[in-house]
Amino acid sequence: MQDPDPRKFSFRLKAGLVAGAVAVAAGLVGWQVASRLDGPEAPRLTAGAMAALQHAAFTQAEAQPGYARPQNVELKVRPGETLEAAVLRAGVPEAEARQAVAALGGAMDTVRIKAGLSFDAAVAKPQAEDRPARLIGLSLRTGPATSVTVSRTFDGALRLRSLEEKVTDEVRVADGEISGSLYESAARLGATPALIAQTAKLFAHKLDFQRDIQPGDDFRLVFTRKVTESGRTVETGELDYAELHGVKFFRFERDHGEAEYFDEHGKNVRGFLLRTPVDGARLTSGFGRRKHPILGYARAHQGVDFGAGPGTPILAAGDGVIVKAGRWGGYGNWLQIRHAGGWDTGYAHISRYAKGMRPGTRVRQGQVVAYVGSTGLATGPHLHYEVWQKGHRVNPVGAKVPQGTVLAGAELARFKAEKARIERLLAGAAAPAPRTLAQAETGASAR
Repeated sequence: MQDPDPRKFSFRLKAGLVAGAVAVAAGLVGWQVASRLDGPEAPRLTAGAMAALQHAAFTQAEAQPGYARPQNVELKVRPGETLEAAVLRAGVPEAEARQAVAALGGAMDTVRIKAGLSFDAAVAKPQAEDRPARLIGLSLRTGPATSVTVSRTFDGALRLRSLEEKVTDEVRVADGEISGSLYESAARLGATPALIAQTAKLFAHKLDFQRDIQPGDDFRLVFTRKVTESGRTVETGELDYAELHGVKFFRFERDHGEAEYFDEHGKNVRGFLLRTPVDGARLTSGFGRRKHPILGYARAHQGVDFGAGPGTPILAAGDGVIVKAGRWGGYGNWLQIRHAGGWDTGYAHISRYAKGMRPGTRVRQGQVVAYVGSTGLATGPHLHYEVWQKGHRVNPVGAKVPQGTVLAGAELARFKAEKARIERLLAGAAAPAPRTLAQAETGASAR
């Protein structure tokens, strides 16, 4: 069967043809289901446009005799629940739920269903209280670019459709501002959790997320992604550029083949040690003398504390070798990493270590080495972080650690060319429109 092209679909809602409208109403997860049009291609529909078309299908569809127009019911399979039981929670008769699930069985395994599976049901409520609701259709996503729908035709039969969207490669420019957290703000613009985590690690070299980042701060990301016809991100590839609070990072592949990130002057942003070894954590206690919250008397606090939830990943502040991994008095579970040039970093109150973290293990900067906990003398989950220089503890916030390398010669010339390409994309995406994902480049060719 030829794959339908969602760009060429329209919704035909003629009086008396309930099946056409109902079939559209059953496509509740953003998939266009209708006949192909002749003539030039229509613009690709955004997720917002799809929602508007679905709403139009609901409001214009003729109700079946004795029933109101179908309404969307969002459902999710609960732990230990069957798909049929989940459908029943939409308030439809058992026979109709069983019939719809049986129809879905023609396109997917409806028995080994995982908890958490989301789907939509189109349900028409009766106008008389003595009649049950009517199940008009079901729609669920079976993959990033695929879905199946079951919709009821005019004669009461259920029709099964398996749909697939075309997936294309794009380079995207996400231009937004901080509202809430960086994670929430970037996610609203189409960035995936993995891409956002990568961005946070980059800025951890230069910015303190608690003191430097404020609501309303602008940020921009340039990244590759695979996207469906309706605008859903299937997966993201490389982060080519990141900008936050005036700090800019450019991805550049060096002569040895490894990609690294540099500022606009060609200086490697990968400093010797991370400023914040926990993503998105807040500084809760500084370096120096203080009253211990448990012991009750004043003594030197020889590190800094970062407040974070239990189980939050702890990152290696720099490249090095683990020299200690075990209990150490009031520190509870302790991890110590030895870096070059007489530098060490220490991590206390750990709940558990990442797999393979033992003395002698070599780690890379940004690698997850452990997880936040409250072992030892701790009033709650947090990371106590220390920096040592030649055996003496120093303030992690003000420690003058070695800086990154600077490009020169042929590498610098190639970097400037890559930087110019990114700047052209940014300039092309700049427009006086509401902040959103702006398509900057499709495939490998720039506009």
